[in-house]
Amino acid sequence: MEAISKLCGELEKNNSIRPSDFERYHVKRGLRNEDGTGVMAGLTRICSVEGYYILDGEKVAKEGKLSYRGYDINNIVENCVAENRFGFEEVVWLLLFGELPTPAQLTSLYEVIDVCRFLPDDFIEDMMIKNPSKDIMNKLARCILGLYSYDENPDDISVQNVLRQSMQLIAQFPTILTVAYQVKRRAFYGKTMFLHPIKRGLSTAQYILRQTRADKKYTDEEAKLLDIILMLHADHGGGNNSTFATRVLTSSGTDTYSAIAAGIGSLKGPRHGGANVKTTNMMYEIMANVPDSTDESQVKDYLAKILRKEAGDGLGLIYGMGHAVYTISDPRAVILKNSARELAYQAGYEKEFKTLENVEKVTPDLLHEIKGDDKEICANVDLYSGLCYKVLGIPEDLFTPLFAGSRVVGWCAHRLEELTSSKRIIRPAYKSVSQRREYTPLNKRK
Repeated sequence: MEAISKLCGELEKNNSIRPSDFERYHVKRGLRNEDGTGVMAGLTRICSVEGYYILDGEKVAKEGKLSYRGYDINNIVENCVAENRFGFEEVVWLLLFGELPTPAQLTSLYEVIDVCRFLPDDFIEDMMIKNPSKDIMNKLARCILGLYSYDENPDDISVQNVLRQSMQLIAQFPTILTVAYQVKRRAFYGKTMFLHPIKRGLSTAQYILRQTRADKKYTDEEAKLLDIILMLHADHGGGNNSTFATRVLTSSGTDTYSAIAAGIGSLKGPRHGGANVKTTNMMYEIMANVPDSTDESQVKDYLAKILRKEAGDGLGLIYGMGHAVYTISDPRAVILKNSARELAYQAGYEKEFKTLENVEKVTPDLLHEIKGDDKEICANVDLYSGLCYKVLGIPEDLFTPLFAGSRVVGWCAHRLEELTSSKRIIRPAYKSVSQRREYTPLNKRK
């Protein structure tokens, strides 16, 4: 509307801050230091993300390492694969309680999750079918906030009550996101909606695949690949945007549903969880515009156009490459790449897989050639996660919601840690750079 456009002009006049002011007052923009490392804002025992070390005050790149409660993610995944079992539920226990579960503890966790999968009576009809959303992340946030009304004790932030709420949400997320997709299929795509009865005794990966497929069928290989994806996405330290948002709200003393909804809202952003969709779109754009995307040089030429803003979305970004912490390698990307290759080839996605490999190979040198950027850069988890979802037949609408369905474990673990370890509200400083002015009566304003 024209009126809104005029208001935007008024807004822009008094809401821009000069870059020099940030430098003048030594502001850590984005809570980042000058070398790109994050400002130290807290401590955690839950997860460690390593991609560099500091030597004589300088940032030095190293192979990436991701650890849950001190256990290397590579060892966790490798052992689950070697024992031919699902591992996401083990990660749930580990992140929440700090120790690897015994067989009896793991069995009890499966039983709790089975009981908690179900949503309250009439919730699906009242909260989801009657109010469909074009965006499943939006619907997920609304549903989580809606569950507050069905909780007899929603505002109690004792550890016992928050743990109860956390277990319920971890179990219910897959149910909500799969139902939300079916509702969207009918409301916005004009397709048949199918809501399968909940089947007990399944891993989370099996449950998700069963609920998203009309015939409820899936292979063990497919479920195991999704299980690995869920393990890798479960947490990434306290400083990632969505987890930090969850901890910020937790520090205020608010309820669990509000805190987790904040995490969802953050993860929805294209700079955070939404990047997997952009990476997949970029891959298909490359394939559509070069004669042979399995040829390294052809992919490099097209990526050069993207960097020069002559192609792509015009932002000059190569999605799926680079990370705030990881430099030489992102362990999640390495694991996904190695885990998905065989299944991708079997499912007819060999060309897509090789296209992404070429993106990974040529991007570092290309950034140096075109932008003069000589810092270490590696593929991040988003480069291969979108293709993994494609291989599994998971629709694009569910890419980021599935990320949330895994990351909710980390959000809940960090919320519990914040409640037990931190007793102060998170409240950083903002310096005002506005000038003092004398108030002008209304009848004297022009």
